[in-house]
Amino acid sequence: MSETKEVRREEQLPQANVEQFIRTFIPNVPQGELCIKQFSAGHSNLTYLLQIGDWEAVLRRPPLGPIAPKAHDMQRESFFLQEIGSMFTAAPQVYATTVDEHWIGAPFFIMERKKGMVLDTTWPKTLPYEPTLGQSISQAMVDGLVDLHQIPPTNKLLTIAQPQGFMARQVKGWISRYQRAKTADIQGVETIMRYLEQHTPTPQAATIIHYDYKVNNAMFTSDCSKMVGLFDWEMSTIGDPLADVAVAMTYWMQQDDHDAIKYALGKPPVTVLPGFYTRDDFLQRYSAKTGFDLANMNYYIIFAYFKLAVIGQQIYYRYAKGQTTDNRFQHFDQLVANMIQHAYALVP
Repeated sequence: MSETKEVRREEQLPQANVEQFIRTFIPNVPQGELCIKQFSAGHSNLTYLLQIGDWEAVLRRPPLGPIAPKAHDMQRESFFLQEIGSMFTAAPQVYATTVDEHWIGAPFFIMERKKGMVLDTTWPKTLPYEPTLGQSISQAMVDGLVDLHQIPPTNKLLTIAQPQGFMARQVKGWISRYQRAKTADIQGVETIMRYLEQHTPTPQAATIIHYDYKVNNAMFTSDCSKMVGLFDWEMSTIGDPLADVAVAMTYWMQQDDHDAIKYALGKPPVTVLPGFYTRDDFLQRYSAKTGFDLANMNYYIIFAYFKLAVIGQQIYYRYAKGQTTDNRFQHFDQLVANMIQHAYALVP
């Protein structure tokens, strides 16, 4: 996980209840005082670092305020992690989970704290940058996604995920979410939604997908050769792997991108540095390793930009309605507009 800070006042946890939960449900925790800090990254679910002596873990809970239907499902996310943990070692181990809200006022789970190098918008000063490092990270990201998509879905996962009709449901669902969170009219959005509904492709496979796959959700070894952690599994399911790839591409900025896209989420990620793959490089390596045909990739890319716009719109809606005071969200309406405009330009 990334850097920590003092917990925001309105996002404090009841420390005594958290400690009681830990000592009730997690074995072999040492004696000592519980220290709670908050991870600074993330725009949705809240994550906290828990420390007791040399024991560390991460608590993950939904955001404050009203929650959209089926969103921020802690029980589902922790179940997913438990199911794939033995097959995908970058997924953190779950220690305990509960839907009993009397502990902290919301469902939550506690998981392993992984350690390694997290990359976001700035390359770490402790490791002098060379283009070969960017290439190594790029390869690790592609290969991690390939590995995930090659894991056979378990029967238990198939009880909570329905791969049949995945893309049609996704399109319908994200359109519905947009309409519920809408705060302003944006040119082109009706055209995008109509195109997505009328041109849904037939999937080539149904695989485990992460669905929020990006550099700052991953953790790497110090030499950048391997992914050792992958976080934020809230949207994971079984579905069309090309939708997963497309979502990854919306976060994979490159140096020659238009500023409206490159800076849409703020300072661009390290993927803009020399040596990192372009999106075409990423797609070519992925296709070569999986054998999937990417002829319909433009549809998935349009969908992914629309999906990202809707996520931004949901966050901005919470800010506009006073459900969060986090000032990072005050200009998310412009992010949404930029993503919609970019997706609209890709519609045939």
